[in-house]
Amino acid sequence: MASLTPINRSISIFKNPQLAKPVISLSSTFSPTNPLLLRAKIENLRMPMNGAAPAAVVVATKSAEKQKKRYSGESKGFVEEMKFVAMRLHTKEQAKEGEKETKSPEERPVAKWEPTIDGYLRFLVDSKLVYDTLEGIIDKAAFPSYAEFKNTGLERSGKLAKDLEWFKEQGYKIPGPSAPGITYAEYLKDLAEKDPQAFICHFYNIYFAHSAGGRMIGRKVAEKILDDKELEFYKWDGDLSQLLQNVREKLNRVAEGWTREEKNHCLEETEKSFKHSGPD
Repeated sequence: MASLTPINRSISIFKNPQLAKPVISLSSTFSPTNPLLLRAKIENLRMPMNGAAPAAVVVATKSAEKQKKRYSGESKGFVEEMKFVAMRLHTKEQAKEGEKETKSPEERPVAKWEPTIDGYLRFLVDSKLVYDTLEGIIDKAAFPSYAEFKNTGLERSGKLAKDLEWFKEQGYKIPGPSAPGITYAEYLKDLAEKDPQAFICHFYNIYFAHSAGGRMIGRKVAEKILDDKELEFYKWDGDLSQLLQNVREKLNRVAEGWTREEKNHCLEETEKSFKHSGPD
């Protein structure tokens, strides 16, 4: 299996889904068994003469006592569950729901970062490789569900190509992809062929994070080192809110066909998604 080395150590873009990446703990609430159904079961029974409770009453009682586990966000759709798990993997400085301790400079507030052109270019090159890979996987659609996410309007590869060309025109040398970027791209390819639930987790976290926290980071970096130039990477054709809502609906529809175990497996991949795209 591929290494979980992050794609960039100087700038983390895929860190805030839904503003959209460490043990995952899902809190639970409970819903009672339907009392009308339980009553119907009991009223259809006859009590034996010796006074002992019939087996059917015992079964009905146990059914009433059995409580169904509920997952945070489940009532609003599976995307809400993914968002809940992702937000808990942020630090308190990154999100109020965060539970992770701040351990590295990249996890501090963006205002305290000191990005460099070289570091930012490495990030953009690795990002393009990752988006090229994601969009190629979706286009190939090894699983039918992947085809749902073709031409969503969230695609970033073409935008990044324009930005890298602009940097080249300014006289900057464009580096090749880094080893961590290559490793992550290969990991995504392998995952997409064998594990659709885990792949969808990465798909969600990458695209939704960039649309939220990623844009904030882009603005701060532009202020510090690009004379406020807005890169194409942070522009979308159309209403971004609507584009995201369309993809949320598609994700929820796809997840409706999953078992609870498959949904949990998807959620469990969230931490790996953060480790690949964030700092050590």
